[in-house]
Amino acid sequence: MAVAGCVQPADWSGVEEDPQPARPSLTSISSGELRSLWTCDCELALLPLQQLLHMQPSFFQLLGDQLLVLGPRPQEAPRGGFNVFCDGFVRLDGRLYRVSNYLKRYVELTNYCDYKDYRETILSRPMLFFINVRTEGDSSKEKTYAFLVNTRHPKIRRQIEHGMDTVISSVIGESYRLEFNFQEVVKKFFPPGNEVVNGEDLNFVYEFKADALFDFFYWFGLSNTTVKINGKILNLSSTSPEKKETIKLFLEKMSEPLIRRSSFSDRKFSVTSRGSIDDVFTCSLSPRSSLTDPLLAEFPISAVLESEERPNKFIRFV
Repeated sequence: MAVAGCVQPADWSGVEEDPQPARPSLTSISSGELRSLWTCDCELALLPLQQLLHMQPSFFQLLGDQLLVLGPRPQEAPRGGFNVFCDGFVRLDGRLYRVSNYLKRYVELTNYCDYKDYRETILSRPMLFFINVRTEGDSSKEKTYAFLVNTRHPKIRRQIEHGMDTVISSVIGESYRLEFNFQEVVKKFFPPGNEVVNGEDLNFVYEFKADALFDFFYWFGLSNTTVKINGKILNLSSTSPEKKETIKLFLEKMSEPLIRRSSFSDRKFSVTSRGSIDDVFTCSLSPRSSLTDPLLAEFPISAVLESEERPNKFIRFV
């Protein structure tokens, strides 16, 4: 099923890496880069962290030595916002802050329910990583950026789902390790003379520990897989008040809560990879009620919000 206004991506397994476009300025966004508020215009995005905090006060607040990642309580589901991946700290303007409500970049899963919940969690909201960039030759000029991964974009979502599905089909009943890495695509984005200080933080990993008697491939590291995510990075940095307002509305659109028609457990992995794009991705700018009304009429509220009401074991609260 094609999405109106978007080009349907080819099968991920045959996609070649896109040629690198001219690198945009890190201080402003060209008028042609953000053509609309459609989230299908954005695969990946980058903007100064301070700018994100000012534009999304409903989800981020600095309080003392903490960066609070906010969101409605579980009983107020559905929840929008961002999935923040980090190790619990972020350096901003030379100061170290503790991060609350974040997802650890490494997790261990031991059963299907954990896997299902983890998969739902990482795909339910846009991902956010912290990047520290330094001008070469001047360690004092270091800036912190927010790197956003739009998990509702068909190309990005397909790469993640395809990676998870492929490793499952190749190691049935065995333990495995799967890493998703964004380091290469981010480093290519920045112009020469800029160094990504914490490039090793631009990934997340999960290990599935199966209850197998002999896990030879896992023991010898033969079941370790890395998926390098590729896509076009949209530069959302701007000093123009008019463009900042457009970017703010764009971020609000991206971070809107995701309403699912059915729970993940009702679908097979292969079906999810093909069918979930149309379920979660929309280019419509119409009010949210136009999307939720038919869903709430077709499904009981408890069924629609079922997964959001459960406590999330993967989000670390500080």
